[in-house]
Amino acid sequence: MKTYRRIIFCFIVISFIFSSGTVWGKPLEMAKKPEDLGFSSERLAFIDKTLASYIEKGIIPGATILIGRNGKIAYFKTYGMQDKENKMPMKKDTIFRIYSMSKPITAFGIMMLWEEGKFILPDSVSKFLPELKGLKVGVEKKDPQTGNATLELVPCNREMFIYDLLRQTSGMVYEMPWFGKNLVQQKWAEAKIWDENETLAEATTKLAKLPLLFQPGTRWNYSRSNALLGRLIEVLSGQPLDRYLEDRIFKPLDMKDSGFWVKPENQDRLAQPPKNPRTGKPQDMLDVSKSPKFLAGGEGMVATPMDYARFALMLLKGGSLDGVRILGPKTVAYMTSDHLGSIPGYWFPGNGYGLGFGVRVMPGTNAMTGSVGDYYWMGSGGSYFLVDPKEDMFVVFMMNDMERSGVDNGNLIRSLVYQALKK
Repeated sequence: MKTYRRIIFCFIVISFIFSSGTVWGKPLEMAKKPEDLGFSSERLAFIDKTLASYIEKGIIPGATILIGRNGKIAYFKTYGMQDKENKMPMKKDTIFRIYSMSKPITAFGIMMLWEEGKFILPDSVSKFLPELKGLKVGVEKKDPQTGNATLELVPCNREMFIYDLLRQTSGMVYEMPWFGKNLVQQKWAEAKIWDENETLAEATTKLAKLPLLFQPGTRWNYSRSNALLGRLIEVLSGQPLDRYLEDRIFKPLDMKDSGFWVKPENQDRLAQPPKNPRTGKPQDMLDVSKSPKFLAGGEGMVATPMDYARFALMLLKGGSLDGVRILGPKTVAYMTSDHLGSIPGYWFPGNGYGLGFGVRVMPGTNAMTGSVGDYYWMGSGGSYFLVDPKEDMFVVFMMNDMERSGVDNGNLIRSLVYQALKK
């Protein structure tokens, strides 16, 4: 009788686990050899030689690359050091600060709410964040008497749309000096939008008092638009951004090490940058050792290469992975299409910008190789990812070194990966 009760109890527990929405992700399968997925092993070795050379010359401390095709892993290698100062080698489960590779995840988060009918893309941001009603645009003019530049504030021709936040046409800016030093950006820098002691709600109140760089919808400009997307997620879902992404994306996709901070038991796996070669001082990177108050949906997350590979494969499969659907396939196709058209300002010729991704629209006119329809983004710590539906391929490259540009890495990684394709 006791044995029978134990069996019934175990059955109930197992049934509860599988009915509670808990998902146990399957590990991505490794191909027996790269040739099975259309790659040349001989030519993939160029990746090893190149990255080994970069490490030997001190250009980068260490890196990881994962290449997938036809749903399997063709290549997964580590190079150099996870922590050069403490002589810790890079590992496949090293955790990286992914910086702006956070943006596609936040974009997915908001579009899940769009699919649920919580908003439409032409909705004004102020409909849900009323403090942003009546934003002004800063127009630089020269004082005829002194010759000094002055800032005149003019009304917006139309309100900022949620659509503008997703495609980076909001008129907002990044305040760091390497993005520009105009008077609008100076105002943003003085406001200290990123304050680790404040919440997204408090940052939004600050944003509401700042001028835009241009009229919404008229130009592309890389900015803190994702900070407002993160706040919109909180308002529309009723959850903090970190909890929402954990419940709706990270857990369902089995992205075990993704989030806004690294738990104490995993901090020995966190990639650490070398000292700044120019100053000899430690690099100023995100402190991810504790749960942050400011949840930066545009640049604040961490992940492992395998975690992000699962996200990339979900994209490639049209919004689902291992039987779990995150977004509908038509939504993914819509997000990864160009949404700029003739709107100027995007960095790369031959490319456009979707809803959270750069998108290739022409086979040439660009220094980077690829396929029409591929989409990608990078992080300022040097990481880069690429999804190529035409080749049924995704690439995740990760490193953490602010002294090495993610844009350059994207160009390098693309050339090394595409040259290794045999068919």
